[in-house]
Amino acid sequence: MKYKDYYAVLGVARDADADAIKKAYRKLAREHHPDVSKASGAEERFKDIGEAYATLKDPEKRAAYDQLGQREPGADFSPPPNWNGGGFDTHSFDDADLADLLASLGRRARGGHGGRGATHPQRGRDYETVVKLTLEQAHRGTTLNLDLAREEGGTSTLEVTVPAGVADGQRVRLRGKGGKGVHGGADGDIYLHIHLLPHRVFRVDGRDLQFDLMLAPWEAALGAEVEVPTLDGAVVLTVAAGTRAGRKLRLRGRGLADGKGGRGDLYAVAHIDVPATLTPAERDLFEQLAKVSTFHARAGSGKDNDKDTAHERASA
Repeated sequence: MKYKDYYAVLGVARDADADAIKKAYRKLAREHHPDVSKASGAEERFKDIGEAYATLKDPEKRAAYDQLGQREPGADFSPPPNWNGGGFDTHSFDDADLADLLASLGRRARGGHGGRGATHPQRGRDYETVVKLTLEQAHRGTTLNLDLAREEGGTSTLEVTVPAGVADGQRVRLRGKGGKGVHGGADGDIYLHIHLLPHRVFRVDGRDLQFDLMLAPWEAALGAEVEVPTLDGAVVLTVAAGTRAGRKLRLRGRGLADGKGGRGDLYAVAHIDVPATLTPAERDLFEQLAKVSTFHARAGSGKDNDKDTAHERASA
């Protein structure tokens, strides 16, 4: 049997309390989750972290593990006869690994096969996983199928509902969706770590969204009604005459939902584009404008307010 230093795996001291062990596990599980880490061996590292936590969070398993003493990781060893008073025959564990041995001890200590102890409720395992969502999914909520690696081995697929209004970096708790409790213990929870995927149009700033609005010179100068995208479909936005590049036109309540009935705002950032080539007629018009215009692009101070509230109406 190979010895594993579970304290070293989690990076905690051997006298660490339960809170420190849980904190270390959650941090490492997030870093080394196969959906997040692309490093070589991330999946095996993730399994070792889960195995270490499953042992050290259980007082009975941890006490039994501590009885083995501190050994060199990977060293061969056999548990002593009648280890932990459980009547174990060391030869029966020749083909087992340390996790199997501790799990068997836990079952016997709780009054399982051949055990003499009394049963007691035990809470099911908690699971943590990173969930990658589009802006639309985060805004409206969605249903996902999650593949979870179970403590007892293998995987299972669970359908979960992500509520509307989740934000990037948010941690969502799904009560009672984790591992099954035993002997009447409560079921564990699932913790979802939300990650918003980049969007082809919108940039996220908290609950607000921004996008680039390209305008022709005459649209910016004369004003125009232009169709613009939102998460709920296209709307027509009124661009005021004299709109300058960089000005932010605000569409109130068109940003991301906050999960409480409110929403952020949507900002259209004005950019003025010009034709790469001109027809003879267009060139003639621009030349006439250049002759009669009193506007000097480099004479302005550029200090006017860069945010305007825009008007909109639903697009047909």
